[in-house]
This record gives sequence, C-alpha cells and structure tokens, in this order.
Amino acid sequence: MEASLVTNATDRIIRLRTVLDRTGLSRSTVYRKIAEGTFPSQIRISVHGAGWRESAINRWIEDPVGWRPECEAKRS
Repeated sequence: MEASLVTNATDRIIRLRTVLDRTGLSRSTVYRKIAEGTFPSQIRISVHGAGWRESAINRWIEDPVGWRPECEAKRS
C-alpha cells in the first residue's frame, strides 16, 4: 500500500502542545509561520478548540524550508 494512503487512513488531529513538542518551535513562532503561510494551518475541532492534521505536521517536519500547503504542492 502506498505510504500516503496509510498516512491518510490513520491521520489524527494533534493539539498545540504536541505540535510544539514535535517541531521544537515556540507558540509565537508557530502562529507567525501560519500567518506567513510557511506552516500548516489549524483546523477547527470544536467551538473553542483547534488542532492540526498529524500528516501536515509530519510533512512540515520532513522539509520545513520547502513545505507548501497541500493545494499548492499538488499544482506543481
């Protein structure tokens, strides 16, 4: 089975603390990078809660400098 299919089948939503631990970034850096378009955006999971798709964070960790939003990466 292709790796991307496995990743999508088991994709989880992870919260800010996990994102900070996995990336080594600070909270302010994460939100600055989201605003710049150089880090995956959050998705809303409840009225007062948001998280990130684990697959998006994994893609960013693999290539932080070359990371682009998935919709832009598909166009290339």
